Amino acid sequence: MGGHGGSSNFALIVVLFILLIIVGSSMVRGY
Repeated sequence: MGGHGGSSNFALIVVLFILLIIVGSSMVRGY
């Protein structure tokens, strides 16, 4: 919980990107 927010934002983007890949792969497997 730092005041900079640079690394935290980068980590948040990485997590969202990974979740997007997981959801996308699961949807592809569903269809």
